[in-house]
Amino acid sequence: MNLILRTCLTISLASLAFAALAAEPKPDFNLKTKLIEASVSLDAKIKADAALAADCLTEGKAWVAGYSVDADKERKQFPQMFRNGAWSVDRKYETRSVVDGHYVSIVRSDYTDTGGAHPNSDVNTILWDSAANKRISIRPFFIETADGGPTMKAMVKAVLASLTVEKKKRDAGETATDEWFKIVEPKLLKIGAVTLAPSTASGKSSGLTFHYPPYAVGPYAEGEYVAFVPWETLKPYLTPEGVNIFGGARPKGDDDGQQ
Repeated sequence: MNLILRTCLTISLASLAFAALAAEPKPDFNLKTKLIEASVSLDAKIKADAALAADCLTEGKAWVAGYSVDADKERKQFPQMFRNGAWSVDRKYETRSVVDGHYVSIVRSDYTDTGGAHPNSDVNTILWDSAANKRISIRPFFIETADGGPTMKAMVKAVLASLTVEKKKRDAGETATDEWFKIVEPKLLKIGAVTLAPSTASGKSSGLTFHYPPYAVGPYAEGEYVAFVPWETLKPYLTPEGVNIFGGARPKGDDDGQQ
């Protein structure tokens, strides 16, 4: 009887494992050589927009090609680095929000294992205008975004306040310091990778979220951070288009799982 139970349990576990593998979506691009195993994945919403999908996939393939070249150079100089296997790199594009029907915020997450002390991860963002079929910045939503100007100073102040709160939640308040926050500058290209946050109001954004990979604003062990700036904080600096797209509140649970 015990043998039968064990056999049934083994079959059940195998079935669950197979189902999990089957549910895992296949990458939209992959490359496997003796030196590198790489993949690029797009979520369903991105793939539903042909122009956006093509843009992301082109970028992703170029990213993989760069690592492939680097792996070949590394092998020639340090062949011992590949004794434990090929490099592993993975890039995922995931939709964060769709605002006003055509502003699509995407989080681009990278995982790389190139034989170092530990794997690394990185995060960046894309803001896509599906009406114009091109990438854009958040500049059109603000009256001015000059380096060190009032808008950027207000953003930095709000970002640092949010990061400090997030660090306290993780019992990491001791690293909420100027030294760790020095990369957050009052410059659009230096403040952090930004997305339009989802909202409780349909078609609106509740504000901006800034995404920071490990090491950016804290030790590697603290992981990734996301800072949220509510739209009300930015209201004095908005253009008419900014006023149009912002509204509502951040959905409950949107800040879960940020570590």
